[in-house]
Amino acid sequence: MASSTSIRADGEVVVLELSSYQTELARSLTPDIAVFTNLSPDHLDRHHGMGGYFAAKRRLFAEGGPDRAIIGVDEIEGRFLAGQLQQGPMDDQVIRISSGQKLDAFGWSVFARKGFLAEWRKGRQAASIDLREVKGLPGAHNHQNACAAFAACRALGIAPRMIEEAFNSFAGLPHRSQLVGERSGVRYVNDSKATNVDSAAKALQAFARIRWIAGGLGKDGGIAALQPFLPAVVKAYLIGHSARDFALQLGDTPHEICETMDKAVARAAAEAETGETVLLAPAAASFDQYPNFEKRGEDFTAQVRAILAG
Repeated sequence: MASSTSIRADGEVVVLELSSYQTELARSLTPDIAVFTNLSPDHLDRHHGMGGYFAAKRRLFAEGGPDRAIIGVDEIEGRFLAGQLQQGPMDDQVIRISSGQKLDAFGWSVFARKGFLAEWRKGRQAASIDLREVKGLPGAHNHQNACAAFAACRALGIAPRMIEEAFNSFAGLPHRSQLVGERSGVRYVNDSKATNVDSAAKALQAFARIRWIAGGLGKDGGIAALQPFLPAVVKAYLIGHSARDFALQLGDTPHEICETMDKAVARAAAEAETGETVLLAPAAASFDQYPNFEKRGEDFTAQVRAILAG
């Protein structure tokens, strides 16, 4: 994902999330702060492969000339981009971010390890935040998002304590690891935005014991690449056009073909035990049953709330 922030004349800050389609076609790119989180396969038919996809995102930095470039370096593309933009070993125009790596040898970095976010500037730790109890930011991928947000806010001069308060008040965005509710020690999480395997993998790594609702209009390769993350799945409840195809790729993972959201939520809720998470992370597009992923997530949310209210 790539995004940018700009300060308006009256002091307000405008935050834009930009698609690769927009960065590819934009004639003028001049953000004050630009953010590159990561790169995973998507829109490859549009960009003719990963190289073209990366080139489209890189335009925001190479041609936009941001005052600050916040770059996720957990993948090779981010490390390459940060190295290209860096002007010297202690250059603080590039802020490296990571979820898992310690980054203390650069001019400015923000990283999360074992649930703690740390900011380092010129070889010294400048701030630290405990992310473990922030319910709206579960999992390593959300900790990377927190690092990006923290870095952007710090680049705007916002104090670490104010950022920490904001993190603790953050309930999560709709359809993105959104905690819908909890009862009897069972959490219900809406990650309908997980429309591809990479996004679903991140969701499956965020929780320990999962009742997984998946399916829809599957993409090339199905869910074969999710095999390493299936040990966290207690049982899968499959919906939509690709339900039977997905079932064939689950191996020994217990599963049930439910076809519809209402049946999947009802079955998962009936079987869930204390300490488990009922997770919607479809790993597929929504267009077989819904006009978009938002409507799919809204259906899940409505079904869950009806059960919790019962």
